[in-house]
Amino acid sequence: MTIDGSRLVALIDAHQRFLLTSHVRPDCDSLGSELAMAGVLEALGKQVRIVNADPVPDHLGFIDRGHRIESLSQGATVGALTQDDVVIVLDTSSWNQLGPIGDVLRPTAAKLAVIDHHVGGDGLSAERFVDSTAESTGRLIVEAAGALGVELQPEWARALFVAMATDSGWFRFSSVGGETFRVAGQLIDAGAKPAELYRSLYEQNTLARLRLRGRILARIDNHLDGRLLTTCVTRDDFNETGALPGDTEDVVNMLLGVAGSQVAVIFQEQPDGHVKVSLRSRGAVDVQQIAAMLGGGGHKAAAGVTLDGPRADAEGKILDALKQAMK
Repeated sequence: MTIDGSRLVALIDAHQRFLLTSHVRPDCDSLGSELAMAGVLEALGKQVRIVNADPVPDHLGFIDRGHRIESLSQGATVGALTQDDVVIVLDTSSWNQLGPIGDVLRPTAAKLAVIDHHVGGDGLSAERFVDSTAESTGRLIVEAAGALGVELQPEWARALFVAMATDSGWFRFSSVGGETFRVAGQLIDAGAKPAELYRSLYEQNTLARLRLRGRILARIDNHLDGRLLTTCVTRDDFNETGALPGDTEDVVNMLLGVAGSQVAVIFQEQPDGHVKVSLRSRGAVDVQQIAAMLGGGGHKAAAGVTLDGPRADAEGKILDALKQAMK
């Protein structure tokens, strides 16, 4: 166990009602971890709800086939939480990354717990089950199920395999170790089908998504003799191509496919005027430190932060910090 299984078992045994949540703009790791953790808790006879700030992105709907994940933006409410309830925050240790649901939870009397694999946070006071050496939160949920004596079911295995595969770049990032593959094998034995899941993730492109990606790739700028590559997505891009916000997922990793690149960054304008920044590194540059300086977080090789607009200001802050780090 890389998290304290006995402490997690004690927490769950002592409570009956659980609310699960995660960061804004949920991804495969957050969604898969929530769904599997909900299944584990319900197998123990617990009452569970999953409520996020944002809905499941359309292109990830195959993960939540039962449509059980609720969202504040679609009218869900958390309701009154008491000291008898437990809120488990998955895949983030940051109030900032929780967005609107963080505002709902801050005054709650419920007990807060975090299951996460990211470095750092911003003061989210909770009982922490964190392992920053794990490639995904999904792997920690597999460990939690084992500690609780719950056998993995096929639907949870599907969700957790997607969580692990996507957060490890389909098992190619430096965070991948032998335990990653051992757990992945366990999930396959429990019912996950990698070929089917890969098709659902990466072979369902729309023309709108491809047109958006064409715009993003056409805007690549190179800095520091090609060691640093950046690009951006504007609000108009979505309107003009018909693409969805989730269609930018994984594009930043394409920039690292350029020979000689060490760091890649994509700046995405948000409807509220903020700028979402995703940073990737081959490992020599710690992009988590860059993101953390500006209120974000992540890992040495993959991190993110949301900054105030306009985009030119956000780009200036990030580029200044990166150029200093990459001298």
